[in-house]
Amino acid sequence: MEPDLARRALGAFLKTQREQTAPSQAGLPHLAHGRRRTPGLRREEVAQLCGISVTWYTWIEQGRTDSVSPQALARIADALHLPRAKRAYLFELAGKKDPALPEQQAVAVTAPEILDVVGNFRAPAYLLDRYWNAVAWNPAARKLFVGWLDQGEGAPNLLRFMFARAMAQALTIDWEQRARRLVAEFRADSASLLDDPDLLALVEELSAASPLFKRAWHLQDVVEREGGERRFQHPQSGELRYRQVNFRVANRPDLKLVTLMPDAPAPG
Repeated sequence: MEPDLARRALGAFLKTQREQTAPSQAGLPHLAHGRRRTPGLRREEVAQLCGISVTWYTWIEQGRTDSVSPQALARIADALHLPRAKRAYLFELAGKKDPALPEQQAVAVTAPEILDVVGNFRAPAYLLDRYWNAVAWNPAARKLFVGWLDQGEGAPNLLRFMFARAMAQALTIDWEQRARRLVAEFRADSASLLDDPDLLALVEELSAASPLFKRAWHLQDVVEREGGERRFQHPQSGELRYRQVNFRVANRPDLKLVTLMPDAPAPG
């Protein structure tokens, strides 16, 4: 990523997180009452919590410096109580290693049969690349995702399906909530790609096609793709419930294997 863009992205992210952090959440309950111009923390309050000068912290938010040590970033992340995904995104933007993380272990070589593995799942399964194009999927996923994986396209994109096709809203129960979370998950995945021309083009395309995507992208929310319950209203099969389980390909961190395990219906 270009240094100027990285500094601006880091500053914009910190600003949004600071404004969303209540004084009580940061351990400053005595500041939670009374009239405040912002519901979140002030710059001087974050600087005080981190033991750095207000001027320097202001420069960080304004994208005017890249001389931020990993230790200072860690103190800022702690002060803002950033969850794991947002903390990882912060360090990715800064191009630094989080000192709280253990040393990386050597990764195993990805088996060349990975595409065959997807096909051998009995439950719906698909493989996404860094832009969330589906590069492989099995028959069960094709049957489930009508309007997306059943179209015979090469590398159909999950975000284009969710935000630019009406079928996604009909298929996905609680579509708006799921769509907002997908944007936050995608931002977490794309921290190192914010100056990538293909990613910028995709974001621009989706922002023009969907006001919801545009609003959610500018919120700069970041969450992990954790899985959990997924519910669909299938045109042929009715309501379907799954538990989503995600995997990373060992030596290809840009690839994600997503599986949907059938979930027993709730008691009537």
